[in-house]
Amino acid sequence: MSICVETKKLSVFYGDFQALKSVSLALDANRVTALIGPSGCGKSTFLKALNRMNDLVDGYRPEGTILLAGEDIYGPGIDPITLRGRVGMVFQKPNPFPMSVYDNIAYGPRIHGAKRKTELDEIVERTLRDSAL
Repeated sequence: MSICVETKKLSVFYGDFQALKSVSLALDANRVTALIGPSGCGKSTFLKALNRMNDLVDGYRPEGTILLAGEDIYGPGIDPITLRGRVGMVFQKPNPFPMSVYDNIAYGPRIHGAKRKTELDEIVERTLRDSAL
């Protein structure tokens, strides 16, 4: 088996609060892995670290190394949006990015090439109307 994701001494901080403490874990490619634990133990924080979902959260600071296919996801030249296209997340409860409602709705179309503001405005408005919002 080859390792697809590996963390080495990963610690995550939100300001002075340490949410993860020196997590080292290697996940094999083409295997199902479950993270099980009580509420508040760091499962979601760990998963969010794997695709840099918390980059925009004030006070968020990762320490240690996260490798995806052997490449440091915080290395130079790593685009977080491209990374998130490779490392998807599905949560039990809706989990918006720490951005505006508009930017959360426009996020998907943007990473798939939609750039014109008028096009994004139409997508966002249609999505909100279709959701009865």
